[in-house]
Amino acid sequence: MLARLKRWAAVLKDEVMALYVAARDRRTPLVAKLVAGATAAYALSPIDLIPDFIPVIGLLDDLILVPLGIWLAVRLIPRELMAEFREVAARIAQRPTSPVGLLFVIALWMMSIALVGLFFLHD
Repeated sequence: MLARLKRWAAVLKDEVMALYVAARDRRTPLVAKLVAGATAAYALSPIDLIPDFIPVIGLLDDLILVPLGIWLAVRLIPRELMAEFREVAARIAQRPTSPVGLLFVIALWMMSIALVGLFFLHD
């Protein structure tokens, strides 16, 4: 059962990336572009409609809204385009990641936090 859940989560992640690509493509119909963009933004955003710390319903919104948005967006996008978007998303997912880039972003965050701390602690 755990393996099925992991596979389902991986499929959802792949579909969200494909919808992100679809929302940015000019060939995607406008309504589909809006649904795909909203679904991808909601799925990738750290901000939820209902916060996750609220028992049960905090997680249910993710379990219901994201798959529903994916389903609707996929239905609105022509099959040929969606197949192409899935291929592009798969290529994006295979790109190498950069540990140096990660360290750079962490360093920027740490400097930002330090500057904010100095600003508030300085009398």
